[in-house]
Amino acid sequence: MTENTDEHILEAVGRCRVVIRNGKVIEVGEAQITTCPLTKKFAYPISDLDKESVKANIEYRIKTWGMCTPRREVSDTRPFVGFGASELLSFGLSVGLLDAVVLACDGAGTIIVTKPALVQGIGGRMSGLVRTVPYREVITRIEDNGGIVIDKAHAALDQTAGVAKAYAMGYKNVAVTVAIPAEAKKIRDCYPEVMIFGVHVTGLNHMEAEMLVSAGDLITACASKNIREIAGKKALVQAGVAVPIFAVTQKAKELIIEKIRQSNEQVLIKTTRLPVLSEQQPEPLV
Repeated sequence: MTENTDEHILEAVGRCRVVIRNGKVIEVGEAQITTCPLTKKFAYPISDLDKESVKANIEYRIKTWGMCTPRREVSDTRPFVGFGASELLSFGLSVGLLDAVVLACDGAGTIIVTKPALVQGIGGRMSGLVRTVPYREVITRIEDNGGIVIDKAHAALDQTAGVAKAYAMGYKNVAVTVAIPAEAKKIRDCYPEVMIFGVHVTGLNHMEAEMLVSAGDLITACASKNIREIAGKKALVQAGVAVPIFAVTQKAKELIIEKIRQSNEQVLIKTTRLPVLSEQQPEPLV
């Protein structure tokens, strides 16, 4: 691998474009939002989403667990939020509601995962991945943990191909994380039974949000005003009130309810009109 090809592009907190080259942060764009309740709970907390804080957070991830480097750790069992994408999908695998999850991973691209710890290790600390490159060490680590890498040569990000491969391998209950509304629609049209989890939705316009919600099962709200409005009205269950997760189909509702049923945490259950939002929202909603 040459120096010029070792480049990763992320959409980090607030849909802030970050470029990492050879393990170094070389570019940080402007975030679309200024504050977010979740960033204050990071292992390296961020109060204000300015370039310096985002850069420091990304550098912390590179240093501590090797994000966007060959040192990238891929397995973890620690939950970071109660109802995050990785937490819900790893739980689905652990209780048999899912048997395969299609994810994106820096250093490997689109992958198929069947072990809960691999879902959490990859997805729990992942930002929105736009482009990545393959690392043999990361791919080997994923495969040693039972994962399947779709494109070892180029680390392509192709969630549609990942879902196709999962079904071709004989998996029946497949879930996939999708950040692009048009891709979510394509996957839904081709594979009606797949569970689609819409992620990294900050900044979606009204049409994009409608497309993602109509195709999806679970949608994270991130800092999206349109997702709160559109998914909130359609949702059967909402988890969280600051940065909610919306279950917009029956099987998504069953996944959240089962996670609640098996939890020892106190829970308030109340029939109401959704969305219900706390005063602590990302600012501004975009």
